[in-house]
Amino acid sequence: MVKAIVNNTVIAESSETVYIEGNHYFPPEAIKVDLSISDTTYTCAYKGNASYYSANVDGKPVKDIACRTNDLLPFGLRVYPNPTSKFEIKGRYAFDKAQVQVVSDPAICNI
Repeated sequence: MVKAIVNNTVIAESSETVYIEGNHYFPPEAIKVDLSISDTTYTCAYKGNASYYSANVDGKPVKDIACRTNDLLPFGLRVYPNPTSKFEIKGRYAFDKAQVQVVSDPAICNI
């Protein structure tokens, strides 16, 4: 099981993350907070263009907390609308390691 945690609050949890380049990509149903799109964008030569999302965690705003690999959804995430085909991350969320603690138990997750 992999968990994304902000200030002791679990904001995502899944045993079906995709692990690429040191990041866990969570399926949309794993996200436990409401997300809102940010104006921040990013382009990765390997994964494609990304949009970031922000969220309120325990009543506190957290800007650009994560990214999403496909559709525009609400929360501090980066979004990759057209990722390179070799990456199985389309529609998944990755979190900013500077703001979110991501912890895993390798015995029970797909990494």
